[in-house]
Amino acid sequence: MTDSPVPVNIADKLSQFTDLWSQKKIADVNDYEVKLAKLKGEFVWHTHEDTDELFLVISGRLTLQLRDGDVVLGPGELYVVPRGVEHCPVADEETAILLLEPTGTLNTGDAGGPRSKAPEAL
Repeated sequence: MTDSPVPVNIADKLSQFTDLWSQKKIADVNDYEVKLAKLKGEFVWHTHEDTDELFLVISGRLTLQLRDGDVVLGPGELYVVPRGVEHCPVADEETAILLLEPTGTLNTGDAGGPRSKAPEAL
């Protein structure tokens, strides 16, 4: 007997954690990870030289600071930061996001440092 397929409920997953700037892996798609995070405040300026990075806002408001100008996202909006583009996520209020990145992508990209964390399975 096989298990029935079970959908991932994003609201349920978001209710399971409160820590900020900590990515939680909720699914795998080929060689990519689907991750959730809650953000508030400013992160670090960084670049992902080898990959694009998809940000989808679920709740709240996210500003992606780019050297060429800011991109402001509200619920239901997404933006793909192209590979090699330096960016800094900022959330003035608590914001929930979904990220899609290749497996093993470091959250701080080339910046490294104390805020670097591997995603945790949720």
